[in-house]
Amino acid sequence: MKILVLGAAGMIGRKLIGHLLERGELRGQTIKSIHGFDVVDAEFISTDTITVSVSSGDISDASTVDALVESKPDVIFHLAAIVSGEAEAEFEKGYRINMTGTQNLFNAIIDRPGYCPRVVYASSIAVFGAPFPEAIEDDYHLTPLTSYGTQKAIGELLLNDFTRKGHFDGIGLRFPTIVVRPGKPNLAASGFFSNIIREPLSGLSAELPVSEDVMHWMTSPRSAVGFCIHAAEIGTNEIGPHRSLTLPGIAITVGGMIAALKRVAGEATTDRIERKPDETIMRIVANWPRNFQAERAESLGFEAEKTFDEIIQAHIDDELGGRLPD
Repeated sequence: MKILVLGAAGMIGRKLIGHLLERGELRGQTIKSIHGFDVVDAEFISTDTITVSVSSGDISDASTVDALVESKPDVIFHLAAIVSGEAEAEFEKGYRINMTGTQNLFNAIIDRPGYCPRVVYASSIAVFGAPFPEAIEDDYHLTPLTSYGTQKAIGELLLNDFTRKGHFDGIGLRFPTIVVRPGKPNLAASGFFSNIIREPLSGLSAELPVSEDVMHWMTSPRSAVGFCIHAAEIGTNEIGPHRSLTLPGIAITVGGMIAALKRVAGEATTDRIERKPDETIMRIVANWPRNFQAERAESLGFEAEKTFDEIIQAHIDDELGGRLPD
């Protein structure tokens, strides 16, 4: 089993590769090699049985992507993307990476006759746009109102059509916003959802740019990795002709997040959150979906946390060694 991970230096990519190295197998086959690619080199250590290699470059360069597919990996995780806030601010860059880069990957696959890998494509709930029903169902139409959402919707359509034509076996994952993200804040407009939990848990202050009644759909990094693994292993007949799935998550307000943080870590932690309204962030967030009925994904075995308290505890266990700072 050979695996290619695009976006290997990102949070999900790093955790996914780490999990695969611990697991040692995928789809009932022993993993022999993993190649991680990103705009910067990631750092991984090979095991006694799995060879890990890394490279860096630009997926908008067709020859770079073609070289990555030359070895014909059995499973390709396409996690590489320009995130929401950056894609909105840098219009050309977002389309160059999120759309052209995806096209380059798909074209590199079909240029190799007889080659049909499983492709797991990271999409987003940003493919949906307002006005929203109370809860978005699986067959709700795609009307994105951001550049990032539009780019991901295009990727979903390409994934569906290339799979329909038998060029590869694709499945798209509409990830909820992932919290609590470890590390430093990134350029995603949704970054504050993690910031207001991660920084206070580490004894630092965090800025809240929106009102506490803002509701959003969320899951943990732990669940995100589980989604990727399950997507790689699920049977083709189970997925059916509609290849992209809205994934399970928790619909919760910012106020609900803060209340959960207080329950898990105490009032002193929530006192570190500073309210600083940001009109740009509020305008972007206003166009995001808030609640879903992810019945199709759940029926196919995708699982996530049931409460936000669980998401906070997962961060404490996975990133803080199971305890809060003194």
